[in-house]
Amino acid sequence: MKFTFCPHCGQRLVQKEIGDEGLMPFCEQCSVPLWETFTTCVICAVVNEQNEVALLRQEYVSATKYVCVAGVMKPGESAEDAAKREIGEELGLDVEKLTYIRSYPYEKKEMLMLGFRADVRKADLRLSGEVDSAQWVPFAEAPGKLREGSIAWQLVTSVTEDPAAGK
Repeated sequence: MKFTFCPHCGQRLVQKEIGDEGLMPFCEQCSVPLWETFTTCVICAVVNEQNEVALLRQEYVSATKYVCVAGVMKPGESAEDAAKREIGEELGLDVEKLTYIRSYPYEKKEMLMLGFRADVRKADLRLSGEVDSAQWVPFAEAPGKLREGSIAWQLVTSVTEDPAAGK
């Protein structure tokens, strides 16, 4: 999010040189610089003991490709708790082990996605209302069901190419 007005007092911001940051939006009334902000999210490659990954269909995201479990972190929630909550909500699964893989900036939507491998026991998927369908997919087939180059594709490819990663 880029600020034009101060979110504290409503005054129009000016550009001010702030140390190594260069020119930044600045509120002269509050004497505070306002950095651009982004939404922090989690994205999870949910895997089971049979080397399968759970992939979802959400028509509002893509009509042709699958996606991974993902969601926005709530205020006061850790990334790990957000990942476990989203997996429970979207697939009805309990996470046995959660391993951080890496972060993925998603500039188009001003998001930072924190990628995890989530190990679960294989079970029937119980879908939330925001998931149109989901299925367990063998590691070898999973990248082909995702949009090549997408964050989900990058995460799933890193997990499926090295099944020991994050274990």
